Amino acid sequence: MTSGLTLPELEREIVRVCGEIHRRSFVANHEGNVTAITSENRILSTPTSMSKGDIRERDLIELDRHGRKLRGSGRPFSEIAMHLVVYRGRGDVRAVVHAHPPKSTAFAAVGRAIEANFLPEFVVSMGGVVPLVPFALPGTESLNKAIIPFLEEYDVVLLQNHGVLSWGPDLQTALLRLEHCEEAAEVILAAQALGGPQPLPEELLNRLLESRTRAGLGPAGRAK
Repeated sequence: MTSGLTLPELEREIVRVCGEIHRRSFVANHEGNVTAITSENRILSTPTSMSKGDIRERDLIELDRHGRKLRGSGRPFSEIAMHLVVYRGRGDVRAVVHAHPPKSTAFAAVGRAIEANFLPEFVVSMGGVVPLVPFALPGTESLNKAIIPFLEEYDVVLLQNHGVLSWGPDLQTALLRLEHCEEAAEVILAAQALGGPQPLPEELLNRLLESRTRAGLGPAGRAK
């Protein structure tokens, strides 16, 4: 859990996640941003205008829960309010990752949710769907408000014409959910070229969703 990490450990973990999303080409140029909640209930954040491949511990900035800078030489990124909306809406969330993985972003660009309830692991881990948040300009209050209806049910969303926003109880979970979203998008595209995926029987789908709840995932699982 992110809450159990010391500040230096959390700094190293953010740098690791930044390196991973850059290495996997989930971001380009200055794209993407990563935040996590510290043990003192502050926000540790990547700064604006830096390649995620170049981020080091010394570059990270510390913010209060309103997004105001407390420490660091860099500037907060323009989409910090989007992360704050997630933290306010989901008390269990301790980390948020925003990136532009190409295949998932292709779905976002055409205005299409990622629906992969034919993949058992994706159903258990992600509920079978990554929904589409309607388009609003990045960094605006309109986008922040558009995300709110999706917070309770989902852990990853597509931002139309923009990219992917993923969250979780720690940075590793948020990263894995981003990774899983991109894999599902890739499988859908490949399956369509072969004639389309075959759906799972409804009975099996329901059993997988029950497994999701038992694993403590989704709204019903978190409520247990």
